[in-house]
Amino acid sequence: MGSEFEGGPTNVIAQAPTSLRVPRVELCVVAGADQGKRAAVVGGVVRVGTAKGNTLVLTDTTVSRMHCEIVVAPGCVRLHDRGSTNGTFVNGLRVRDLDVPPGTLVGVGGTVLRVDVSEEASYLDLSSSTSFGEVLGASAEMRRVFAVLEKAASTDATVLLTGETGTGKELVAQALHDRSRRAEGPFVTIDCGAMPENLIESELFGHVRGAFSGAVADRKGAFEEADGGTVFLDEIGELPLTLQPKLLRALESRQVRRLGTNQARKVDVRMVAATNRALADVVNAGAFREDLYYRLAVIEIELPPLRARRDDIPMLAMRFVERFTGRADPLPAALLSSMLARQWPGNVRELRNFVERNVSLGWPDPAGLAAAELKAAAPSTAHPGATVPVHLPLKEARMVWMDRFESTYVRALLDKTGGNVSQAARVAGVSRRFFQRTMARCGIRSTDIDGGADDG
Repeated sequence: MGSEFEGGPTNVIAQAPTSLRVPRVELCVVAGADQGKRAAVVGGVVRVGTAKGNTLVLTDTTVSRMHCEIVVAPGCVRLHDRGSTNGTFVNGLRVRDLDVPPGTLVGVGGTVLRVDVSEEASYLDLSSSTSFGEVLGASAEMRRVFAVLEKAASTDATVLLTGETGTGKELVAQALHDRSRRAEGPFVTIDCGAMPENLIESELFGHVRGAFSGAVADRKGAFEEADGGTVFLDEIGELPLTLQPKLLRALESRQVRRLGTNQARKVDVRMVAATNRALADVVNAGAFREDLYYRLAVIEIELPPLRARRDDIPMLAMRFVERFTGRADPLPAALLSSMLARQWPGNVRELRNFVERNVSLGWPDPAGLAAAELKAAAPSTAHPGATVPVHLPLKEARMVWMDRFESTYVRALLDKTGGNVSQAARVAGVSRRFFQRTMARCGIRSTDIDGGADDG
């Protein structure tokens, strides 16, 4: 299997903090059919909806099955709508992603929630390691992920890996297998988004001779091939709705039936699944079964995008340079600075390809690289194909385009306000903290704007 990250031996950070301090948050129902119910944030997130798997389960029929969630991170509490039907509201405005202060009242259907933040703190475990298998990261975001993965690896629990394309989900799945008691068994991968619907059932469960045209012999499916090991279902969000009950039945019964026979065969497998789609949103849209989602998400782990862990870029870039050249040649500071400012919509996979390409062809001039990126982000009257990334699939092209717009918009506002963050946030109609988070995500500082200085 080709490696996106060259992890090597596990590195340990000397005297690294073993936990991350975050606010202690509870949601309290202050109006509606479930008034008085409370739920505390567990593991950094509390999910709200009518489905039984939520942290805060509501009986309000105007609330979606997976309505919204509160995510707690150092210094902020974020409210995120999960594609609900009737929307999530703060101060009468429908919101999708918003930083919320203590005491905020949140409307979901006919229910009102209050966000309570205690003076006491909660602590999230951090790993002392800077790698998990071939996945690298010394940032707090990645060490938090590693801490969960290290615990999950020693169990047989089903794991659902989420995150954007290129964040390393397949490598994490392989590392989970390699660190488990099943390491000597097979690791079988099925890409649910890469095969026709009429073939995927046979790929998963196998078939007998004569089951369909072209079935000239009996054949094992992925579950039988992975017996005693791990089956990894990549892009599980693309699994056809008609096959989802059969997968759920196989997970529950630990048995499979090949196409063309009623005979059940026992299998002993551990399931790891991955998707770059927000499955909770897909459940609300009716394209993914709620019961299958909760069966897969026994342990759900989101891999952060590269732009959310920019501190790891120098480490990753140097490791790729060493991998492709055999030497640990340092990169120029100006080039590293340019790399830190990029959005990397393709995440670590894009960084790896960037390093490999430039090791082969020669490193670009950092100033020229920055100018080229700004030009690519700027509006153009040329043919759309000149600026729209038509060489990418729609979902990836949309991400690239939105990243370019966000970066250009923020830079333009800061330029208009002379680098005054508070004023720019007011013009944008968002909170100063939200605007700062957007700046950080885009790799922009107010001091980068001519004549600008951070206003504190």
